[in-house]
Amino acid sequence: AMHNPRGLICSNDDPHHDETIFTVLPREFARLRFFCAGRLDKDSEGLVILTTDGDLAHRLMHPSNLVEKRYYVALKQPFPAARLPLLLKGVVFDGERLKVEHAALVNPGASRASPQLDVHMHHGRKREIRQLFTALGYDVKRLRRYQIGAFPLRGIPLRAMKLLSTKEIELLFRLPRPHGSEAAVPSFEHDEN
Repeated sequence: AMHNPRGLICSNDDPHHDETIFTVLPREFARLRFFCAGRLDKDSEGLVILTTDGDLAHRLMHPSNLVEKRYYVALKQPFPAARLPLLLKGVVFDGERLKVEHAALVNPGASRASPQLDVHMHHGRKREIRQLFTALGYDVKRLRRYQIGAFPLRGIPLRAMKLLSTKEIELLFRLPRPHGSEAAVPSFEHDEN
């Protein structure tokens, strides 16, 4: 598990970018031929699973396995609670339906709006969350994946990796606690990046 910072792409080799997620691997992992089991775009940050196990990667990425991924989204403008059902219903963008399985405001004000949201999805096409908000007229300022299944990013410093135990790998496939019972959604307030 790696806490991927913004600015790195999830690719083994890219002629357009000098630095990828693999160029910042600690020396003891650099000799292994890792690949990403699910990607984050260059403008996003957070939890990424790197593996040498193709079966594990397939289980994590295949939509039929319904592995839930949780994201903290910071928008440039407040999002009203009244529009949350649109995120669940989805919108058609470039011929594809974009939607999330769960969306909630983080710390909404008296106006029942907030620029911060907690969104969960188990599928996820390239840049889907960003495109969904763009289609609804909102600009994403920051996006962080903070959990996959029941495995949290918490405790892994930025740019650091954690070798997962068998029990922690099982957490990736375990259903997280129901919506509303989880601990506070991590924000970006204490980041150095």
